[in-house]
Amino acid sequence: MNIKRYELVQIAQYLQKFQNITTVGRVDDTVIKIVFDGKESLFFDMKKGDAYIFRKEEFKRAKLYNAPFDVALHKRFSRAKIEDIRVLEGNRVLKIVVNSSSSYKKQKSILQFEFTGRNTNCIITDIEARVIEALRHIDSSVSYRSIKVGEILKPLPPFELSEKEQEIQHLSEYLSQQYEKRALVKITQIKTQRVKNIQKKMDKFQKILDKLDSEEELFNKAKKYNFWGTLILSNLQKVRAYEKDIELEDFEGNKVSIVLPKEARSPSEGANILFDASKKLKRKAKSLHIERENLVGKIEFFKKMQSAIEICQDVAEINILYPKQKHSKKTKTPQVSYESFFMEGFKIMLGKNEKGNIELLKEAKKRDIWLHLKDIPSSHVIIRTDKQNIPSSVLEFGAKLCVDFSVSEKGSYLVDYTARRNVKMNEGAHVNYVDYKTISIDKK
Repeated sequence: MNIKRYELVQIAQYLQKFQNITTVGRVDDTVIKIVFDGKESLFFDMKKGDAYIFRKEEFKRAKLYNAPFDVALHKRFSRAKIEDIRVLEGNRVLKIVVNSSSSYKKQKSILQFEFTGRNTNCIITDIEARVIEALRHIDSSVSYRSIKVGEILKPLPPFELSEKEQEIQHLSEYLSQQYEKRALVKITQIKTQRVKNIQKKMDKFQKILDKLDSEEELFNKAKKYNFWGTLILSNLQKVRAYEKDIELEDFEGNKVSIVLPKEARSPSEGANILFDASKKLKRKAKSLHIERENLVGKIEFFKKMQSAIEICQDVAEINILYPKQKHSKKTKTPQVSYESFFMEGFKIMLGKNEKGNIELLKEAKKRDIWLHLKDIPSSHVIIRTDKQNIPSSVLEFGAKLCVDFSVSEKGSYLVDYTARRNVKMNEGAHVNYVDYKTISIDKK
């Protein structure tokens, strides 16, 4: 349900006390964060059908947005002086007019938030209402009011709103409650959906695991095929060229029934095919433990993922842990033994097993941040720095991953972290490290 006009009017009145927009940018696909006078942060969620404005102390952001809309948003509204904030008559449209001063000229811009149901949008225009960019571009074939870069934005005609107005007491608290109210419903839905999705994957891997042959069965089959091949070659003079079902005596006089492979054009070729099949079965039996360990590891990892999601108290964190699956053409991705997560544009990698831990240690750059539970066996975590300073929120999230995917018991845990260059690999994933700091994480 979209925000009411009377709510929008009172928010606009509240914002009129601020003089500047300090920073502005997208923190989610449809969520725009604006910091006013360096102290008040408001979030504008422009989701179709449920657009609203809220406050939140911390909003975990998975990625950095750099589309043309985001570039224009930052360029025209960050460090800009507010000239006017108002709600258009007869509409749920919030209009923010700013003046951004650059080193050579002043530039007036308008940021227009339109809370209009299915056409909900955020539009950037110049002072003459010419569209510079928009969160959603709308074609004239879809709506009477197209929104295209370079075109003049048509004004929305006013209409009569049947709303029961009420005065909002303590607006800041009210805006915080708006998020919490939706989050309570949304987090339950998302948890249920993601946990169900993960369970499907686990069931698929379990099904494959259950169907795996045993090493003993494979070795016995390989032994049988090798014996058959040997027996055929030892009795070629007794076997007719056209025969497919052969009965021979083994070296102890026991009768043995052999069915030649269909593709065999002669008994000798059939024997060679049986020898090849025997070798393949032996190889498969020897490597079967690797496939089994891989499947068991995947199932165990997804169990930990389910647990991590179930204890999440924040929708944004769930989306970082397990992003919504997007339908796209299936492409083969390289098999790695670690999982990658993204927060604030930083890549955080978690070892799924010992092999994954070793891969991470070998692939990490010397300035990357390495994390590990203090004095307890755990997954290794690497935060890719790209020579940038790591925000405390990203560091804490990396430490939380280390805890959530390493231990199941609730409690308080210490996580050590240091630059990768301070970590020395010993045998396997065992390491020694120096110059480290420690962060405490509560697993609830």
